[in-house]
Amino acid sequence: MKKYLCILLSLLLLASCASTKKKVISNKAWRNATNNAVKRYSPVAEKQLSSYFAAANMSYPPKKIALLAFKKEREIELWAKDGDWHKVHNYPLTAFSGKLGPKLKENDRQIPEGIYDITSLNPYSSFHLSMMLNYPNAFDKRHGKKDGRKKLGNNIFIHGRAASVGCLAIGDSAIEQLFVLVNKVGRNNAKVIIAPNDFRQNPVFTQLKNQPTWVPNLYANIKQELKPYHA
Repeated sequence: MKKYLCILLSLLLLASCASTKKKVISNKAWRNATNNAVKRYSPVAEKQLSSYFAAANMSYPPKKIALLAFKKEREIELWAKDGDWHKVHNYPLTAFSGKLGPKLKENDRQIPEGIYDITSLNPYSSFHLSMMLNYPNAFDKRHGKKDGRKKLGNNIFIHGRAASVGCLAIGDSAIEQLFVLVNKVGRNNAKVIIAPNDFRQNPVFTQLKNQPTWVPNLYANIKQELKPYHA
């Protein structure tokens, strides 16, 4: 068996904002590229992050973070845990695609909605840097199966630049900061919540009559997940 398994990347821009050119890269090369990216961007990114955490009266680095993405408000909030959760900074989206409502199929240009993990950091991104989400997650797959939807799409990222066909674009400086931060705290200590709008402040703005019957249940789950993050 080879010492390093190869990761086959065939992520096409026109299929999604999958942000990696077609190539085969070994695990060792991937780790080295990730470490090099972190080393390159850390001096500026951590200086900025440290100022955000100081302004929030929090120590840096934190043990856990959460990224709350609100599609209508077109921003991502960075929260960190120090006993309780505290808001640290807002990152505006630099591009947007689709409409309010969950992602249902591939190539629909929809940004997903739900509770997601970060599965990998991508230093080879065509959108500067990116962080891959575990869409479709178990909830997405379960309801896709119930609906008879087989092609749910994949390759959803938080990335740099200012273009989106279903991903969360936040610009180069912001992705450098979050890439460095997630690498430092560990992907297992980062959570991503994507909502159509901020349920802490307003009712649901999605037109539910045009959505599957399970969407209110999804939004109830998201609303519950948002409770520790007091705006």
